[in-house]
Amino acid sequence: MTTAAPNPVSLADRIAATALVNGPFALSDGRRLSSYFDEYLLAGDPQLLTETARAMAGHLPADTDVLAGVELGGIPLTVALSTATGLPAAFVRRRPKEYGSLRQFEGTEIQGRRVVLVDDVIRSGTSLLTAARRLRIAGAKVTDVLCVLERPLGGQVLLAEHHLTLHPLLTEANFPAAKGGEQA
Repeated sequence: MTTAAPNPVSLADRIAATALVNGPFALSDGRRLSSYFDEYLLAGDPQLLTETARAMAGHLPADTDVLAGVELGGIPLTVALSTATGLPAAFVRRRPKEYGSLRQFEGTEIQGRRVVLVDDVIRSGTSLLTAARRLRIAGAKVTDVLCVLERPLGGQVLLAEHHLTLHPLLTEANFPAAKGGEQA
C-alpha cells in the first residue's frame, strides 16, 4: 500500500503564514486595514525571499534592463530578484541624499534603459507613481511595476492612468484571511 505524499504548502500560503499580520493597522492616508503585509518578515526569511524572487522573475517583461527597488520595502526584493535573474539593480531614494553623493538613485545606471520598478505591496500606488516619475525625469524608460502583493485600494488603476502596468505576484484573493482587508 502506498501513501500519497502530503500536499506541499503553496508559496502564497507560506508568504501569508510568514508575512500577513492581523491588525487593525492604520495607513498613512487614514484608512484602516484588518491585516497588514509585513515585508520585513518576508525579507528576513532567506529561503522564502529567494523562492519569492524566483516566482517574481516569471512576471518580468522580457525586455527588462534594470530592476529598481523603491526605498525601503523594495530594496531586499530587488536584491533577491537581481540575484535570481542576473539583471542589474538600482535603488530609488524617497528624497535625494542630503550629503555625500547627493543622489536620488543608487546602483546601476538607469538613463536610457528599460527599468522595472519593484516593491513589496501596492495599495494606493502613489509612492510608486512618484518613483516612476522621478525615474522617467532621469531618463529611464519605466512602463512596468512588479510587486509581491496587490491590495485593492486603487493602486492598479492609478498606475494604469500613468501608463504603468502592474504585475503582482499575489493579490488579496490568494490570502483568504486578508479578504475584505479594508475596514470602514
